[in-house]
Amino acid sequence: MSKTLVVVGHGMVGHRLVETLRARDTEGCWRVVVFGAEHRPAYDRVALSSYFEGTDEDGLRLPPVAGDPLVELRLGEQVERIDPAARAVHTARGVTPYDALVLATGSYPFVPPVPGRDLPGCFVYRTLDDLDAIKEAAIAATERRGAGRRSGVVVGGGLLGLEAARALRLLGLSPQVVEIAPRLMPVQVDEGGGALLRRLVTDLGVAVRCGVSVDRITEGTDTRLLASLSDGVELDADVVVFSAGIRPSDELARAAGLRVGERGGVLVNDHCRTSEERIYAIGECAALAGRTYGLVAPGYAMAEVVTERLLGRSAASVTDQDLDTSTKLKLLGVDVASFGDAHASAEDSLEVVVNDPVAGSYQKLVVSGDAKTLLGGVLVGDASRYGTLRPLVGSRLPADPVAMIAPGGVEVGADSLPDGAQICSCNAVTKGDLRTAIAGGAHDVPALKACTRAGTSCGSCVPVLKKLLAAEGVEVSKALCEHFTHSRQELFEIVASTGVKTFAELVARHGTGTGCDICKPAVASIFASLGSRHILDGEQAALQDTNDHFLANLQRNGTYSVVPRIPGGEITPEKLIVIGEVARDFDLYTKITGGQRIDLFGARVEQLPAIWRRLVDAGFESGHAYGKALRTVKSCVGTDWCRYGVQDSVSLAIALELRYRGLRAPHKLKSAVSGCARECAEARGKDFGVIATDAGWNLYVGGNGGFTPRHAELLASDLDTDALIRTIDRFLMFYIRTADRLQRTAPWLESLEGGLDHLREVIMDDKLGICSDLDAAMAAHVAGYADEWRGVLEDPEKLARFTSFVNAPEMPDPTIEFVDRRGQRVPVGYDRGSQPVLIELEPAR
Repeated sequence: MSKTLVVVGHGMVGHRLVETLRARDTEGCWRVVVFGAEHRPAYDRVALSSYFEGTDEDGLRLPPVAGDPLVELRLGEQVERIDPAARAVHTARGVTPYDALVLATGSYPFVPPVPGRDLPGCFVYRTLDDLDAIKEAAIAATERRGAGRRSGVVVGGGLLGLEAARALRLLGLSPQVVEIAPRLMPVQVDEGGGALLRRLVTDLGVAVRCGVSVDRITEGTDTRLLASLSDGVELDADVVVFSAGIRPSDELARAAGLRVGERGGVLVNDHCRTSEERIYAIGECAALAGRTYGLVAPGYAMAEVVTERLLGRSAASVTDQDLDTSTKLKLLGVDVASFGDAHASAEDSLEVVVNDPVAGSYQKLVVSGDAKTLLGGVLVGDASRYGTLRPLVGSRLPADPVAMIAPGGVEVGADSLPDGAQICSCNAVTKGDLRTAIAGGAHDVPALKACTRAGTSCGSCVPVLKKLLAAEGVEVSKALCEHFTHSRQELFEIVASTGVKTFAELVARHGTGTGCDICKPAVASIFASLGSRHILDGEQAALQDTNDHFLANLQRNGTYSVVPRIPGGEITPEKLIVIGEVARDFDLYTKITGGQRIDLFGARVEQLPAIWRRLVDAGFESGHAYGKALRTVKSCVGTDWCRYGVQDSVSLAIALELRYRGLRAPHKLKSAVSGCARECAEARGKDFGVIATDAGWNLYVGGNGGFTPRHAELLASDLDTDALIRTIDRFLMFYIRTADRLQRTAPWLESLEGGLDHLREVIMDDKLGICSDLDAAMAAHVAGYADEWRGVLEDPEKLARFTSFVNAPEMPDPTIEFVDRRGQRVPVGYDRGSQPVLIELEPAR
């Protein structure tokens, strides 16, 4: 007969305990009764802010446990009392006996004893109900104030405080963060990292005040609140959100006579057992060695230990040294990570710092006194090295610590990590565990996730899983993602041959699940390359990334750029006047680019249709600066004006740009035409470039600038114009068919088996017999081209997408602010400094 386990609390940690126990209790030894104070089943509290980005409650919900016959889920039923002597819990609905009890009651928000904290408009940031209340208050403020400034004050500049600030911004309020400590995120980052974080956050339009506290909150004018700070400053706000930390919910334990820590929390031993033998505590309510943890990963580790104990595996234990408090997240778009001994508390430790304020990056490693062992670190602005650095904590460094974090330094491979290195801190999965799984047949990332749970929580370790597979000699699957076993090339052929028109149909017939942010835009690009329909038609719109969703490039302050097409850089005075008038009337920053275009910056999303209507009426069309498509075909002046020109480069550049405009590809495409060998158009730095000769045109392919500049290679010489265009047609179509997702032509050509010679054989000698297909595909593109912005302006349903706020379509975003610079407006915080990169090696204080 099954014994009864009662779990008090249905948050993330309580849910993990039930999920893990049911997966391992193959003999059904335990029947589980779960009490949840909320009326909702367990959801992902870590991702709460995504609730304001379109993720609904179902999207946040954790995998259900209610369907299990051995799990009874009682939502909205609060446990009022525990009776350890009778081994029973009491609720308003009755008494439930237990054989074992697990307290997973979590924590509650700490609200400082500030006078006025209970006024209407004051909230905490903890549950979906809290978020609904904040959202309702923000909507009410919008209705009251219209286009006027709407603001919110966040009390607390830690993890949750910055998440709350992000939420307020998403709701259209200008957030102001007040932190009593001298820096943001004082628990996770050090002084240097906090300074950069504050600057980056301020650059994004979030006002930050550190080293001050809120003395009182009073009712101001026009239903606003007034927050009075300790330095005498007063901040007006429509909403005040308290996010000043958490306190363990240990009231039930205290009332039942269980021992609690000096600073709160139910005291537990290394088995997570409380002072009562049959009662365990896990997660934020538990105090291990007197310390509580406000992160989900330590709670998951505790859930693992209790599961093993309940199943009679007495070896399971956990100490405070075992619990990983590493953190990696993106706050207001800024990467922040800390791991190990981030504050260099160990004796004789050294701090290695690479501070690049120009690039907006702060990297610090804490190492042992002999600089041989990694103890911890802080990463702000760029946390790309987190996945390989965090598992090395406590291990010998594979390279010089400066080289491991300096720009252009060494890359740490998965083979450098010891077997004991914890790759997935959320689920306590080591490299040794993963190697065992790989040896057992888990030969791709989905298989590793399924058998080890690595990468199934925050996902930050997934890149390391891929590296580890390669290091173990496994041929990494070419699958686009876990939802499609096919590569992008294979999916392209499937869509082209079957005529599938929607993502839903494609994933149903050839994939699994509902898709992700990898496969959805990739499939959207395939549909666009095949010219099936407008990219914002129906389901297509939901597949696009941010830029394609609004047919404009998103800038760092939340505004968008407007880039009309100017083929060959040739423009009439009348059209120049129109651009000038639009820039003047909408107060846009104007810049002539290196690609012979005029970019207009600073447009709010709701202004885009009005701007483009005037441009389209004047004869302009989309320049596709936002899309993975042809951008420009740059040119010199050629024989029209230049005394050295040998061919009409301007006419050819215009013809090529008009021919390939709107051509969607795996990545952006750039081109140029030079009228002579002096190469003023820089054609050899482009995806395809043309240089005039006395006998015709030379065609170069596979070049690009950017992080890894590469000269294009000569594909063919002295082509006449018809042969040139035919060869470019085939080159582009072959690239579109066979390149990987987000692969530029340069790496595609390098990865092409046989390289340039094979490319010649395919598109010039027709070795594969596909040239007629490539010709037909380009002809279909040219015949079917339609300007995307004109399509939007002619369709009311598409136009309805261009709003900042659903509840106030005409409302401008009040969080967007500008300052004047050289007679034009630029985003607040444009000046990122001009200090040099600093590399320091100094003893920790």
